[in-house]
Amino acid sequence: MNGTVAEGFEPVREAFVRNFETLGDRGAAVAVYRDGQKVVDLWGGTKDVDGTAPWERGTAQVVRSATKGVAAAVLLLLHQRGQLDLDAPVGHYWPEFKAQGKERVLVRHVLNHRAGLPVLDRPLTPQEALDPLRGPAAVAAQAPAWEPGTGHGYHALTYGWLLDELVRRVTGQNTGEWLASQVTGPLGLDLWLGLPESEAGRVGRVGRVEGAEPAGGLRARPKRSVTEAYEDPTSLTRRAFAAISPFPDQNDPAYRATALPATNAMATADGLARFYAILIGDTAGAARLFTPETVDMARAEESAGPDRVLVVGTRFGLGYMLHGSASPLLTPGSFGHPGRGGALGFADPETGIAFGYVTNGFRKTVTADPRAQGLVRAVRGVLGL
Repeated sequence: MNGTVAEGFEPVREAFVRNFETLGDRGAAVAVYRDGQKVVDLWGGTKDVDGTAPWERGTAQVVRSATKGVAAAVLLLLHQRGQLDLDAPVGHYWPEFKAQGKERVLVRHVLNHRAGLPVLDRPLTPQEALDPLRGPAAVAAQAPAWEPGTGHGYHALTYGWLLDELVRRVTGQNTGEWLASQVTGPLGLDLWLGLPESEAGRVGRVGRVEGAEPAGGLRARPKRSVTEAYEDPTSLTRRAFAAISPFPDQNDPAYRATALPATNAMATADGLARFYAILIGDTAGAARLFTPETVDMARAEESAGPDRVLVVGTRFGLGYMLHGSASPLLTPGSFGHPGRGGALGFADPETGIAFGYVTNGFRKTVTADPRAQGLVRAVRGVLGL
């Protein structure tokens, strides 16, 4: 293991070590900020899931759906700046979107997963998904799977195309370009949506890993209904995750260089944690990005209960998963987003905590990976929560 922890945060280091000893981690990093100050900065293992070169300070990985929380900040910042109305119809900014009875889909519905558009009748090929215009065009032509606004279901891949086209129509840039020019570039964050060629050497290879379930931890076997939903090719669950089919190779340089705001941000643990730290408060050299009002909007419950795609109870604010049984964060006031198979980033305004965990080893988890959860429990214990 490499890195440091502030006095009192030693249990986080112990949990990080256990991830390698029993939970299958090959290479990973975790960073925690408290009130804008870094209190945990740890990394270990190998840069590549199947390699021997060591993970170094500054090694980055694809964070999968933890990307969604980063991308959501772009829409909320545009709203905060008066450039985007969350209660306006999507078609106000994107006229072609009105097709197939989608005139009443609001910008808000994109963020709270109530747009009714988690699937495509014809999935995109990996090559088509790399074309920045094909995904938005496919979503614009798609009929909703349910009446928009009447229920929620996780938009696993379509979320990114919906959000990206809104950003493009409002700013003239895609989400990754706007993020780099307005946030991550000026603030020096190691976080990219559309990986520059100059940074490609920092990102490790990812792959599947296995590991024992922690004693007394999360349920090892999902409910039968969840398993059946993932196995049924006609279910919204299976179709939502297959909106690109087959899914692209996440180690492909072309995939990494493309900005897909639902799935493929690259980040260091520090970049992800510091991003959330700056959302909620001042840090060294950076003023907070979200006003208190925007923080409250981000984490106000917009959707809750049975999720039509994930087939479990989920809670969403505006672009963010909220603390709950499907995705435990730190406290009921936390907001953030997990990445399928491991990564996690979130902020907790009441405690001043911002958290980032990245890994090159993906497990069969969707929203609550045991490695990330072990680290979160350690932070909770340190704070006496």
